[in-house]
Amino acid sequence: MPSWPFPREVLEDSNPLLGLSTEQVTGRRRRFGDNDVTGATPRRWWTAAAASARDPMLWFLLVVSLLFLALGDRAEALVLLLAIVPLLGMDAWLHRRTQASTEGLASRLAAEARVLRDDSWQVLPARELVPGDVVEVAAGDWIPADGLVLSGGDPQFDESSLTGESLPVRKRAFEVAGALPDSVDASHWAHAGTRLLTGSARLWVVHTGALTRYGEIVRLARAGGQARTPLQQSVTRLVRALLFAALLLCLVLAAVRLAHGHGLVDALISALTLAVAALPEEFPVVFTLFLGVGVYRLAQRQALVRRAVAVENIGRVSVICSDKTGTLTEGELRLVETVPVDGMDATGLLALAARASGGANHDPMDRAIREAAPPPPEHQERVATFPFTEERRRETTLLRDSGSDGLVAVVKGAPETVLAMCTVGPGSLGAWRERLDALAGRGCKVIACAHRALPAHHAPALEPDSGYAMAGLLAFGDPVREGVRESVQACLAAGIRVIMVTGDHPLTAGAIAGEIGIGGGAPVVLSLEGRQGTPVDAEELAGADVIARAAPAQKLQLVQALQARGHTVAVTGDGVNDVPALQAADIGIAMGERGTRSAREAAAIVLLDDNFRTLVNAIAEGRQLFSNLQRGFAYLILVHLPLVLSAALVPLLGFPLLYLPIHIVWLELLIHPTAMLAFQLRSDARLEGRPPAAGRVRFFSQRAWWALGLAGAAATAAVLAGYRIGSLSGSAGDPAADGRSLALAVLILCSVAFLVVLTGLRGTMPRVIAAAGVASVALIQVPALSGLLEVRPLGATGLATAIALAGVVALAALPLRRALD
Repeated sequence: MPSWPFPREVLEDSNPLLGLSTEQVTGRRRRFGDNDVTGATPRRWWTAAAASARDPMLWFLLVVSLLFLALGDRAEALVLLLAIVPLLGMDAWLHRRTQASTEGLASRLAAEARVLRDDSWQVLPARELVPGDVVEVAAGDWIPADGLVLSGGDPQFDESSLTGESLPVRKRAFEVAGALPDSVDASHWAHAGTRLLTGSARLWVVHTGALTRYGEIVRLARAGGQARTPLQQSVTRLVRALLFAALLLCLVLAAVRLAHGHGLVDALISALTLAVAALPEEFPVVFTLFLGVGVYRLAQRQALVRRAVAVENIGRVSVICSDKTGTLTEGELRLVETVPVDGMDATGLLALAARASGGANHDPMDRAIREAAPPPPEHQERVATFPFTEERRRETTLLRDSGSDGLVAVVKGAPETVLAMCTVGPGSLGAWRERLDALAGRGCKVIACAHRALPAHHAPALEPDSGYAMAGLLAFGDPVREGVRESVQACLAAGIRVIMVTGDHPLTAGAIAGEIGIGGGAPVVLSLEGRQGTPVDAEELAGADVIARAAPAQKLQLVQALQARGHTVAVTGDGVNDVPALQAADIGIAMGERGTRSAREAAAIVLLDDNFRTLVNAIAEGRQLFSNLQRGFAYLILVHLPLVLSAALVPLLGFPLLYLPIHIVWLELLIHPTAMLAFQLRSDARLEGRPPAAGRVRFFSQRAWWALGLAGAAATAAVLAGYRIGSLSGSAGDPAADGRSLALAVLILCSVAFLVVLTGLRGTMPRVIAAAGVASVALIQVPALSGLLEVRPLGATGLATAIALAGVVALAALPLRRALD
């Protein structure tokens, strides 16, 4: 068992038998401060406002909305201003969530402590404790600070929320004699944030506040921060690039129109019209809408999204680092197997074990035995009990049946200890050891049970230590949660690696991992026993399938090592020990039912039903949502490329303006609903055959960018060809109007073609919008409307030309669909 450094200078002038005096407490408080582990900072609204002000997306929306307002387009300005609200809300929620995560850490700290001060016991607020204090805790109490166990008869502690160890941990009293050592074995330490399960204990406080192990977790959680996601970065870069290109084109167009002698008003109108067409205001609006849809759909799958931008990351997960206790397993100690001796059944064995168990309800093993055993006989009297200690490694009970003078001794404890007390032949001993090894190899905690009859004159104060008859073995474990095995296999089949990270024993962790199929059923187990204070090689961490005895800092190091290798990392957990890793992960996922408050607050997503299978469904939904967003953005790029390029090239070549302001409004009324509504495709909640997208930063792959460029260039050429064909074949009165009419028809049909290619017309909404796009072309043919729209009806030849050009563009867009699939 590892040892922890012991700061002798902190305790040299304190007495563990007498406690501290008031004078000593005053001096130590000045030196060490309050026992404030979380150290929550005050909430200030301007802190959240300053954090939001650093987001360039918000400033972009504000500037563009003001531009539209200056142009007199109040509707566009209002839409953009409203889009700022959810973005500000997400930033404010993120700031509040970070604060709440720290506050949630306090939920597992003692509020008060019974302290020995000035030779008397006092009940004081736990924050007033200082190193050197002596405190008493009772069964069920939380430990207020890190300290040494001075007494308590081998008490058991629940350290699951701090270390991930699912089984109770026994501690031994530290004997203070002579000079204080440089380090003390971990079996003597009790830590803040853990809970005493059995008996009572007296502790000598060594570390308080930020110096406790709990305080280290708080420091790691705060240091982890929240980085911007790849999608946020990609959208920001894309918007910046498009904005710069649009402004540059506007300036060039205005200068060229002036050079061509068209006058200042014409140059200004040309530039402003192009600006309205080119400014990429749809991108942040569509981004916000898709995140909102993702939050709703994941909630339908029992996954509560606490940070909307996590919607894109959950679909790109390539590695899941899962806590074992309470996530992959039930998180409760249960009896999983009985191995009674020949001639005795399981019920008889459990009855004996229950008679040997003490009366403490806090011992999980005794509670599991009593729940499985039949009711105790009413005619039995408990004469004496010899409790379990770390040195004895057994618990013995003497019983007397009413109406009988004889006694019965029943013992349970460590199998090696109990077998040594039994009369067992060499052959039987070997058989019992084989059974014991088989159970231990499955990760079970095993105890043995034996019994013997005693004569009536046996003194109850004497514990018999030999002559027992072996009754059998009891195996306990933390069973795998329902559906976990199938969910893990679904992840592996989809190319998602699953790594178990736990504080449990390596044998236990490896057995559970093999049972559920991690590492192909033969997981690589890395034990960090005794290495909590030293850094671990990143390659060693990243190559393991199971990491046992992991400390919070090492979980955090694992996440960072995987991220450095290009993985999108999800971390699941439910304990305080998971908080730093949950915050550092690309997507932190907490258990809603069993999870601690601090874990839920630190996570980006909370699984409401604590079902690992729900995580698989959420990843499938996330992948579909990310695919939808990719297609929505691809559509916007494909439509804007021919719109902006044709709007700039035609007047740059000396021809009249291709698009008038009313045409831009017409096109935007088609583009906006298409981008926001037509790409909300549903997921089938299956992961098979859908490996994660390669890379973590690029929104589109290089292949997809080439396909976008090809389709966009084809659409631009088609629009320009339509303008030229319409101008040459139109009436002599106004060839520009005929060219404009055919160009508009081609652009609208190209928009429909892109919609068909990208969605396959799956779902009702894509079909409805595609039909609306085709119908809008028909408006050109209505003489009463064409005059208002400043276009001219097309003849049969013109309509056929538009359809043919759009068909060619659809063929050019097919490689993009394959690149996005």
